[in-house]
Amino acid sequence: MSEVMTEFHAGFGGARLAVHRIGAGRPLLLLHGLFSSAEVNWIKYGTAQRLADAGFEVIMPDLRAHGQSAAPHDPADYPHDVLVADLQALVRALGLSDYDLGGFSLGARTALKGVLSGLAPRRLVLGGMGLEGLVKWGGRSDFFLDVIDRFGTIPRDDPAYFAQNFMKTMKIDPVAARHLLLSIEGQGIADFAGVTMPTLVVCGAEDRDNGSPFALAETLPHGVHAEIPGTHMNCVTKHELGETIAGFLSA
Repeated sequence: MSEVMTEFHAGFGGARLAVHRIGAGRPLLLLHGLFSSAEVNWIKYGTAQRLADAGFEVIMPDLRAHGQSAAPHDPADYPHDVLVADLQALVRALGLSDYDLGGFSLGARTALKGVLSGLAPRRLVLGGMGLEGLVKWGGRSDFFLDVIDRFGTIPRDDPAYFAQNFMKTMKIDPVAARHLLLSIEGQGIADFAGVTMPTLVVCGAEDRDNGSPFALAETLPHGVHAEIPGTHMNCVTKHELGETIAGFLSA
């Protein structure tokens, strides 16, 4: 098993962002989902190792307010789409020019918006994402803002209970998380014409948390859909995730 190396780079405004690396070969930059981390989404269940075994250098930042990265409380550290600004800063800091880019859930949204802002990976991977999660992000954001507002008081029979517990397990700072969610607010994505590279939409068979992956793949200029086992939360634990991504990127 390869060793995961961790380093730190400056994101927007100089925020300290943890970046985890494994493997050697073609760079693949992967972004995790909301309230998760590189460790949980990519490393713990073997996806990063499978991709490294397939010949990639897997580069996995912890997003701002997640994992080992900075979680500032100043609202000025969370301008609109700050995660996209962080992504752009990391691509520059890492000197990436010929690389692939992917993400899961919020990471997928961030990767796609990065492409629409000018990033040009050879191939793009959107995990755990459907069309509605991109064109109508506000609904998902409102749900999690409600979890933060009621954090620590949500009863077991409430649909938000699981999200509250996941935040506790991941040691998410509610103040930083609220600022981050508000930075994502705004109009959904309406024009996908700028996504000119081949794009994989990979989603669990029981995952429709962000809408229809089929509709997203059909909307993208060069989109293809792949289904793996699982729900939105547990598909990242399946070996099929890494194998499907590796197959797409290696084709």
